[in-house]
Amino acid sequence: MEGRKQLLAISVAVLAAMVLGSLWAWFAIPAGARIPVHWNASGEVDGYGSKALGLSIGPVTVLIISALFAALPKIEPRKQHLIQSSKLYTAIWLCVLAIMSVIHVQVILAATGVYTGSTRLGLAMVGVMFIVVGNYLGKSRSTFLMGIKTPWTLSSELSWRKTHRLGGWLFIALGLAHIVTVFAAPRLLPVVIVGGIIAMLVVVMVYSYLVWRTDPDRRTGSSTTSAQ
Repeated sequence: MEGRKQLLAISVAVLAAMVLGSLWAWFAIPAGARIPVHWNASGEVDGYGSKALGLSIGPVTVLIISALFAALPKIEPRKQHLIQSSKLYTAIWLCVLAIMSVIHVQVILAATGVYTGSTRLGLAMVGVMFIVVGNYLGKSRSTFLMGIKTPWTLSSELSWRKTHRLGGWLFIALGLAHIVTVFAAPRLLPVVIVGGIIAMLVVVMVYSYLVWRTDPDRRTGSSTTSAQ
């Protein structure tokens, strides 16, 4: 898949930088120290762990996620559709790398005492990811491993297209709401995110079914799983 090698190279570079940062922090933190590993919606530390745990979570997560994204083109049944959805594929991969990088820097800074203040920037980046993904969601093609997957979007190209256009706008709206809440009312963030995701899931499920019903080319029964 075009661009996959470049994304892998970026992942390797990010992973190497994270490992180097962890090595530096390892020798800067006293043995047996407990370091911040979790922050609440207000950007305040509410969980601690060993330095081995805290300094390895980021690199290990990036390694696993990068491996999964790299394998996606090989295991996706609708390979051509994935290629046509390369912008969404690239956007999600890069957004995850960016968020994990910020979180890892946040852990290192807090662990070494360089900066122990609010981490709302990292939280806001999740909202940015929603906006970026939403921008490309409506342009994606049907795949089994990426996108809004319902029985009806997977068996109707019309349902997939219309549902993802609507889903794209909903993702953008949720991302904007997330960013505003992070800075204006951070304690409400769990309510906004959980409530927003549940509402979005209900809307796209119902909408995908309604569009599917109007599609004369929809697939049913065994033809649904065999379509490419």
